[in-house]
Amino acid sequence: MLIATGKEKKKIPFRIMVVYSIDRQVSCMKLLKFRFWGLLLCVLCRGVSEFSLTFINDRLKIRASCNGLLCCSSIPDKGVYYVCNPMTKEYRLLPKSRERPVSRFYPDGEATLVGLACNLSTQNYNVVLAGYHRSFGHRPERTFICSVFDSVSNKWRKFVTFQDDHFMHLKWNRVVFTNGALHWLTASCSCVLVLDLDSEVWRKMSLPNQVISGNGTRIYLLEFDGRLSVVQISDVWMNIWVMKDYEREEWHMVDRVSLRCIRGMVPGVFPISQTGEYIFLATHKQVLVYQRNTRVWMEVYSVKNSAILPLWFSAHAFRSTMFSCQ
Repeated sequence: MLIATGKEKKKIPFRIMVVYSIDRQVSCMKLLKFRFWGLLLCVLCRGVSEFSLTFINDRLKIRASCNGLLCCSSIPDKGVYYVCNPMTKEYRLLPKSRERPVSRFYPDGEATLVGLACNLSTQNYNVVLAGYHRSFGHRPERTFICSVFDSVSNKWRKFVTFQDDHFMHLKWNRVVFTNGALHWLTASCSCVLVLDLDSEVWRKMSLPNQVISGNGTRIYLLEFDGRLSVVQISDVWMNIWVMKDYEREEWHMVDRVSLRCIRGMVPGVFPISQTGEYIFLATHKQVLVYQRNTRVWMEVYSVKNSAILPLWFSAHAFRSTMFSCQ
């Protein structure tokens, strides 16, 4: 998609995908009870386009997005996962892992963490499912089990780590893939939980020293041009850091944005994705974009139906690619 800026046209590599259910033939209440349509809204700076996941004959929940692919879980059949490219309508049903049927993830049968890692250079991808297991009739085990699907071998591999409270308390399961690892922000915003896919080792990464959680501030983990980024939102400011040196865990503040123009929306605003030019944010019913060069805020999408879930509940950063999931 080309975005006109004065006399120039520039490509916007990231898109916001806002996912909710629409059926124009029935009411929203009937829809939520009897049917699921999985309409996807692709929101850009200059408009909204629609497409769906109906080429997969299942009721789906999007769990992760990475480099043009989506990882979705089946709503009626727990433990069933798909990887798809909504641009090419290509999809792959993942084989079930060899977990014993008498055991399942705790507490609701689904993985605590779901991650998708797509390597554009090799055109390979991994799906990560992680969580505590509970055997039938027993208490949850004290180990954290991680299953990794490899698109080349079409197989799962499993490894186990010891219990850590950080695994059970993660922030909205928002995951960022960069530097060959998956990154989750802990709910306490005390650190970033990192899974290195090559070494299959979990570790903790420090946040910028200036980041302070609580007292009305909120912390989010995003990607910024292939690098890890932390966004801190307070009543009047949005501060953004980018990982300058990944090995040394050195952070650098790249932006400080005033929120006075959207003061009434700040309590419910949620950053979804960013580039060097734009920052996309969602509220309950709106998608906003902040232009870094001009420091101008715009509303690019607004929901008219009051019955749907908040946009930030189902919004994902999405990069349109021809990445094959086969």
